[in-house]
Amino acid sequence: MHFLLPATSRSSRRSEEPTMSDEISTGAGKRAAHPPLQPPPLIPDLPDDVALQCIARVPRSLHPYLSLVSKSWRSTVKSSLLYATRSQLNCTEQFLYLNVRVNSSFRWYLLDQNPTNPNKPRTPSLLPSIPSQPIGSAFAVLGSKIYVIGGAINENPSNCVWIFDCRFNRWELGPPMRVGREFAAAGTVNGKIYVMGGCLVDNWSRSMNWAEVFDPVTGTWSAVPSQIEFKDKWMHASAVMNDRIYAMADRGGVVYDSATGKWSDVSPQLDMGWRGRAAVVDGVLYCYDYLGRIRGYDAEEDRWKELKGVGKGLPKFMCGATIANVSGRLFVVWEGKGIAKEMEIICAEIEVWKDGCGGLSGSIVWSDVILVVPNRSSIVHCAAVGL
Repeated sequence: MHFLLPATSRSSRRSEEPTMSDEISTGAGKRAAHPPLQPPPLIPDLPDDVALQCIARVPRSLHPYLSLVSKSWRSTVKSSLLYATRSQLNCTEQFLYLNVRVNSSFRWYLLDQNPTNPNKPRTPSLLPSIPSQPIGSAFAVLGSKIYVIGGAINENPSNCVWIFDCRFNRWELGPPMRVGREFAAAGTVNGKIYVMGGCLVDNWSRSMNWAEVFDPVTGTWSAVPSQIEFKDKWMHASAVMNDRIYAMADRGGVVYDSATGKWSDVSPQLDMGWRGRAAVVDGVLYCYDYLGRIRGYDAEEDRWKELKGVGKGLPKFMCGATIANVSGRLFVVWEGKGIAKEMEIICAEIEVWKDGCGGLSGSIVWSDVILVVPNRSSIVHCAAVGL
């Protein structure tokens, strides 16, 4: 029911009166706002939380096709909620990310998995350029993010940290470390990133912060107490085995147990055989040694074992070889000769296992050239990320 008001009163209150476009009559003389329009369900006849679980089970390589279904699906595919659901459902897939230095710039690539067509060559896609990557940075993976830690800028160690969010292909500047570092060791244990070395212990601050830990919950770095005899400057390799961080210096190395906070020296056997980059699969540390072999270190037996069964499928010498554990398989990436002024980057996927005699055996799943770059380029790092 409407009440007539004097003209002057109607004029003075016109701006306060709601219009019919945003009101409905209740039949009792009262007016109420229209309820907001509800978006259509992701999948008809299914609650959105159930529909989200269905979408989360679809392989990530098919997400571009899902984005074509509707605006709501496109928004869902690009949301952090989808990746959280994939993680809860244990539906994450691991992807290989490759860092290559070309001339004076650093390029990042994502290797295509090709799950729908295994016969198609796997080609890496170029990712957004990192704003600044110093020389000698350390690397760590935490969840769906790659951390590029420290490095030297104009021969000065930097404390900057760049973070690449692999879900959305974007870089962001992370919280800086307490001290600058180059050629440090880094590893992720129980949801935290530990970094050690890479700084000359020539003052109190560098001595107290020779090792640091990053907590993503608080977004801060804090010092990790360490003994003076372990404070080497340069670290040439690092890995995590059984929740312990192994860091190799020019001579010897250190082991840090984050559960107990204790430091110790690495085994002499490990020190003698560990050369260059390494990856851990099923508790065995694999690396490519200076004799042109892939070997694995069994921490329980404290001994190195040659990986058998792959000698005929790999070249005698793999320049710049680096290794990553992708879904329980070894991915080995190395530099090969190209045509004229070009260099090939080759990748091999190897399934590895312990044989009945306690040795290590492997089988090459596939091997191919994945990238061609200018001569004098070099492989810097490769890492596996779950998405």
